[in-house]
Amino acid sequence: MTRTFRALALAGVSGAVMSLGVSGAMAGAFGLREQSTIAAGMADAGAASGAGGVSSMFWNPATVTMSPGWVTEQNLTFINLSGKITPTVGTPPGFAALGGSGEIGQGAVLPSGATSYQLNDRLWIGIQTGAPFGLVTKPRDVWAGELYGRSSRIFSLAFNPVVGFKVNDWLSVAAGPNIEYFRLTLRQAVPLSPPLPPAILPSSFLKGDSWDVGFTAGALITPWAGTALGVGYRSSVHHDIEGSIGVPLVALAPVAGQVRANFNTPDKLSVGVTQAINPVFRVNFGFEWDNWSRVGTIGVVSVARGVPVNFLPLNYKDGYLYSVGAEYDWSPALTLRAGVSYEQSPIDFSNRSVRLPDNDRVNLAVGASYRWSEKLTLNLAYSHLFLDRARILAGAGRDYDVRNALGQSIPFAGYADGSADIVSVGFRYVFGEPTPAPAPAPLIRKF
Repeated sequence: MTRTFRALALAGVSGAVMSLGVSGAMAGAFGLREQSTIAAGMADAGAASGAGGVSSMFWNPATVTMSPGWVTEQNLTFINLSGKITPTVGTPPGFAALGGSGEIGQGAVLPSGATSYQLNDRLWIGIQTGAPFGLVTKPRDVWAGELYGRSSRIFSLAFNPVVGFKVNDWLSVAAGPNIEYFRLTLRQAVPLSPPLPPAILPSSFLKGDSWDVGFTAGALITPWAGTALGVGYRSSVHHDIEGSIGVPLVALAPVAGQVRANFNTPDKLSVGVTQAINPVFRVNFGFEWDNWSRVGTIGVVSVARGVPVNFLPLNYKDGYLYSVGAEYDWSPALTLRAGVSYEQSPIDFSNRSVRLPDNDRVNLAVGASYRWSEKLTLNLAYSHLFLDRARILAGAGRDYDVRNALGQSIPFAGYADGSADIVSVGFRYVFGEPTPAPAPAPLIRKF
């Protein structure tokens, strides 16, 4: 038993250490949904009902009871994000002359993993690791929207140990803590007085980090063979972020120094349905609700003075994902997948910024699994995200409004175009001999 717990811990730590390379944002706002190669091949349809394999624990921890024995899944996802912001009429001529953002997207690698172990015919333990949030946007330092953003980085890391219990033949439940690290670093140009030319404005920065804890819980219903319904919940994590703010001018020194901020991550509700049409063909449906509307305006408070020195007016709305996918067992060794999803982003024209010019998107995905041996299965998925063109407007009367020393608003107007190609690879490995599922009770009839 000691070896088992040590193995689960090492599996979690290895996935977490690899996650140090995470960047990008491929769910609404700065959420990350790339946690399972298998699920990625179906645009995450049915992830909460176990269609994403062991890694489905991210969406619904009760799916840990679907894997007999001792099983691990490890995934590695490459996100090739492409985007640019183009200034339009409404941007002051001096800034408009600096041109667009150039390429703001950066290639990113997102590792994730999950391991489950069956203790007996009723009880399972497991751990899921990954990055639920992340963002890197990096326009050129000198560009038309530099007052509203020169670089934005958000990094997270989560450890989610779970305990699953099979109540009876058709109901399983599970829960566990979600231990999460969150870090952000933001830079933008500062309009100094006396005014400097836009091309040589210095940068201010805001950075901070936090460790805090939430929880996950879920239920899995399998009313009859071939049908699974799963509901999973990831709670909000309340982060007490501590960090610093810096400005490039002595006159603004009271603003600089150590700061703190309170930030609540959105809670997530996931629903999945898996239905076998025949022994080799299954369809999956998914729905996700992300409570981004709890993320309003974040106040940044000076530790020394106890007064607000900055605000982050995120003011997001709720996000929704609708997905459908299918998988077909071409042969005993090869399974093919495909799926499509539509996501309503929590960001629209009312709250969009140059830091994160997000919008609604469509995801088309394909994938496959190859059973190399009785113990090893290799997984592969590819998807392309189509993002709608996004209008951006900052300035007087908007959430984002930078003013010079005279109190005059300096607006920015533009639009953003973006897309992404995502490639995910992974493997599933079964240790030892799988523990057979308990045999169903014999059918007894009385005449």
